[in-house]
Amino acid sequence: MAKGYWVARVDVDDLETYKQYIAANAAPFAEYGARFIVRGGQFECKEGSSRSRNVVIEFPSYEAALACYDSASYQAAKALRDPVSTGDLVIVEGYDG
Repeated sequence: MAKGYWVARVDVDDLETYKQYIAANAAPFAEYGARFIVRGGQFECKEGSSRSRNVVIEFPSYEAALACYDSASYQAAKALRDPVSTGDLVIVEGYDG
């Protein structure tokens, strides 16, 4: 079974409030088996546009990645993030070849 991934690019306007989101997303991420592959860090944008923060999260399956996003506990965490950040998020199935 192919793993699932969240690929996010985020600009954060209020880091102190954003930290509340980080604390709140820990429970749903643990529940759905999430593992951070990339969490911020240095980067160079070679093509296209970028945002200030890049995150890649691995899940045991594509279905788990979708279920985590749709869960009530993640949506509650997301409600803390939305007013203080702008971002792009895709959920993608990993290559299992």
